[in-house]
Amino acid sequence: MAAVLSCGDGSALSHHDAAALLGIRESRLGPIHVSIPLPRRLGERAGIVIHRRRRLGEWIDEHDGIPVTAPLLTLIDIAVDLSRRELEAAINEADALDRVHVDELRRALDRADARPGVAALRQLIDRRTFRLTDSELERRFLPIAREAGLPPPETQVHVNGWRVDFFWPGLGLVVETDSLRYHRTPAQQDRDRRRDQAHLAAGLTPLRFTHAQIRFERGYVRAVLERIAAVSR
Repeated sequence: MAAVLSCGDGSALSHHDAAALLGIRESRLGPIHVSIPLPRRLGERAGIVIHRRRRLGEWIDEHDGIPVTAPLLTLIDIAVDLSRRELEAAINEADALDRVHVDELRRALDRADARPGVAALRQLIDRRTFRLTDSELERRFLPIAREAGLPPPETQVHVNGWRVDFFWPGLGLVVETDSLRYHRTPAQQDRDRRRDQAHLAAGLTPLRFTHAQIRFERGYVRAVLERIAAVSR
C-alpha cells in the first residue's frame, strides 16, 4: 500500500506483486512493481519499479484495500516471465479462485495492447481450448494409432452405455478425447469419471488425450499408444 500511495492517485500494484496479492502466484523478492497512468510524470522511487500505462483506469481493481491491476491484466503482465507450465498454473489458480475465467481472458486479449504477454497467453489458451471436428479427429488420430502398431479401431460406438471415440475390443482399450480443458465444469468432470469408471469396472483400459495433444503432440500420443500396444501383445 505504501508503494502505491507514494506513486499518487490512479496508481496500482502490478505485475508479480499484483499476482501475489491476488493469490495467483507466490510473492517474489525484490522491488515492488507499481503501474501509473500516462501521461503522468513521476521520478524514481527507491525500491519501486514504475510502469507507465495507457488506459490504466480500465484495468484497476481493489484487493484488501489496495489498488491492484485486474487479474486479466496481471496475467498478461507476468506471462512473459513465466514458463508455459508456470503460466498455466497461474491461469488455473486464477480460475480456481474465481478471479478470472478463460472466456473472459480470451476476450480481454482481443482488446489488450500488443505486448509479448498477450501473445504467450493467447498461444497457451488456444492450445488448451483447441477442438477438432469429429471427422478431422479421426483423420489425425487414426494414422497415429496405426504407426503405434494398433489395428483399426471401432469409432463412435457405444461401450458400457457410453458413446466412445475409439474402441479396440481385442485390446480392451477405449480412447476418449477432450477439448475445452479449461471449461470442464464439475458436472462434466463427474460425468467423465463415471465413464472411465464404467470402462474400468468392465475390465477395459480407458485412455484420454486432448484434441491439442493429437494435433500438436503427435510424437507423445504415438509413444503412449506404443506402450499400450506392447503391453497388450
